Amino acid sequence: MPQQEPERRGACRRNTNETQVHVELCLDGTGKSTVQTGIGFLDHMLTHVSKHGRIDLALSATGDLHVDDHHTVEDVGIALGQALDEALGDRAGIERYGWAVLPMDEALVLCAVDISGRGMCVYDAAVAAERVGGMATEMAPEFFRAVAMNAHMTVHIRKICGFNAHHVLEAAFKAFGRALAAAVARRPGATDIPSTKGVL
Repeated sequence: MPQQEPERRGACRRNTNETQVHVELCLDGTGKSTVQTGIGFLDHMLTHVSKHGRIDLALSATGDLHVDDHHTVEDVGIALGQALDEALGDRAGIERYGWAVLPMDEALVLCAVDISGRGMCVYDAAVAAERVGGMATEMAPEFFRAVAMNAHMTVHIRKICGFNAHHVLEAAFKAFGRALAAAVARRPGATDIPSTKGVL
C-alpha cells in the first residue's frame, strides 16, 4: 500500500501597531474555511479562495478600520502569502503552473499562477466602482500583490470583460483559487523540483 503524503500546512501570525492577523491553512484540504477580518466583502472573497482552491483556511484579523481598510487588506495578503510559502516547502513534486478562466454573469476573468520563487503580480481588472461593501476596490490589486510577493509566486489577473464590480472581483478571487489549486497540485509519482535550476 503506497505511503500517504504528509499534509502541507502553513501558518503565520503577524502583529503590528496597525493590525493583528493569524492564518492557518492546509493545501491538501477540502475547502473548509473560517474567516473573520472585520471587512465583510473580504471575508466573502477569502471563502471563495478556500472553496475553489480546496484549501482549508482559518484566518482572523483585527485592524485600524477606523482609518480605512488598507492596512487590514494588505496585511491579510502578507500573512496569507507567508503561510502559503511555508506550506509549499521546497516545492518538490508540484505542478508549479495553474490557470483558470472564470465567468461570473457578465464578467470573465483570467488568472494564471507560477510558483516560481519570484514575487510578481500583474493585475489588470479595473472597475468603475470605488467600493464594494466595506472594501475599496483599489485594495484588490494590493491584496494579490501582497500574496504574490510573500508566497514568492507570479500571479497574473486580467479582466476579459465585465462591468459589475462585485462580479469582476468575485471572478478574480475564484479564478485565483482555482489557479492556485492547479499549481500546488502534486504530480503523480514526481519528487523533483519543477525547474531546470533545481530550486524554486
